[in-house]
Amino acid sequence: MFKEMEIIGQFNLGFIITKLNSDIFMIDQHATDEKYNFEMLQQHTVLHGQRLIVPQKLHLTAVSENVLLENVEIFQKNGFEFLIDEDAQVMERVKLVSLPTSRNWTFGPADIEELIFMLSDSPGVMCRPSRVRQMFASRACRKSVMIGTALSVGEMKKLVIHMGEIEHPWNCPHGRPTMRHLANLEIISQD
Repeated sequence: MFKEMEIIGQFNLGFIITKLNSDIFMIDQHATDEKYNFEMLQQHTVLHGQRLIVPQKLHLTAVSENVLLENVEIFQKNGFEFLIDEDAQVMERVKLVSLPTSRNWTFGPADIEELIFMLSDSPGVMCRPSRVRQMFASRACRKSVMIGTALSVGEMKKLVIHMGEIEHPWNCPHGRPTMRHLANLEIISQD
């Protein structure tokens, strides 16, 4: 439905006012752009790892080791690389050889444990450790259109259309709502 929204204009250099049928909505230009940028980073960023000088033994239970082995690709997309020895004893088959780093962010065994916990509930589903999500939220915020920025109708339309292209358009990564329903013109005109 976002593609069908008519752009009425910009309010207070921070909000896009739209109309869909008889409904008027106010969209937070920063929050919506931030959420779009965040979801794009989540989907398309492959974190690259930094090799360790000496492979690091992981202290995993048999169940955790199995979860890791069944989801190696997801760990690789998050920048973790492992040396896997199928012939080794259970709980000693996996050694860490590369950790993700990105500018000032470094990750470690606690992030591996968090990913294992998440993948235990949703095997095979691409997920990110919370610290990676924080990093993406920070990057998305800095690259998004800011409050106080005048936008053309085309720029406003692009932001609104982007809302329809993401999975969860309702809140920015920090929890701020991206839009509010203001009024229904039919109800107002009846009064």
